[in-house]
Amino acid sequence: MQPLLDFLNGWELFRDPILCGMGAGAVLGMLGAFIVLRRMVFISAALSQAAGLGVALAFFAQIHLGVAAGLADPRLGALVLTLLAAGLLRREPKGRLSREGLLGMAYLVGAAGTLMVGTRITQEAHDIQAILFGTGVLVRPSDTAWVLVTALVLIALMLWWRRGLVFASFDPDGAKVRGLPVTFLGGFILVAIAFTVSIATRALGALPVFAFSVLPAISAIALARNPTAAMILAALFGALGGLGGYMLAFFGDFPVGASQTVFCALLAVLAIAARALAPSPKRA
Repeated sequence: MQPLLDFLNGWELFRDPILCGMGAGAVLGMLGAFIVLRRMVFISAALSQAAGLGVALAFFAQIHLGVAAGLADPRLGALVLTLLAAGLLRREPKGRLSREGLLGMAYLVGAAGTLMVGTRITQEAHDIQAILFGTGVLVRPSDTAWVLVTALVLIALMLWWRRGLVFASFDPDGAKVRGLPVTFLGGFILVAIAFTVSIATRALGALPVFAFSVLPAISAIALARNPTAAMILAALFGALGGLGGYMLAFFGDFPVGASQTVFCALLAVLAIAARALAPSPKRA
């Protein structure tokens, strides 16, 4: 009982990281429905590592190159590197190169680059660890505001354009015949993923961001009857993962990012088990 009272009494301290985690979980969960169904799971991992490298480079530019904080803002660095990586990964590889190979290279360059740059900015070592693994403990109000505004805008747009996005994602030829802007809708999903990953990685870290973009969608797809339901359920599971993971970390004294990842994974296991135990629909 005392831990619960401590949690409630410290709400002012925990409010920002909890709201930030729920907002990031909701929007990344909804985007994750497209990521998982289009079998491009690794792209969010690669983009989150690119965002981490952008944050590390921004700190490096401030400390060693004397660039003004306004020009070398970590959030701006994450956004630039993420959009560059998304633009490169969007191109269809030629020759013997495969998209999976490019994704793997982007992931490794981002992860290794962040670690290497991190060794040169020991003043911000804690921030580098937070970028890579997520802390979610000391989320700044400005980061929370960015994540929540991004979540509200993108979720509203995805719900508004849901039929076109679903059609263009899973039947692009049919969507072209119907006159839908397939290239624009596909680009919107990729830019939305890149922008959200860059904002959320700065606030929460790469590990929970990758988890939010994959695991809630797996839970939703296991239970939903159609793509629209999967989008909505994935957003709800993502928000629940942000809240439940933080509470698991608080009461179990675990790292927040890892706890949010494990909590989302538990939801996915329960959803898959519920789907397996549910009776099959009767055939007409």
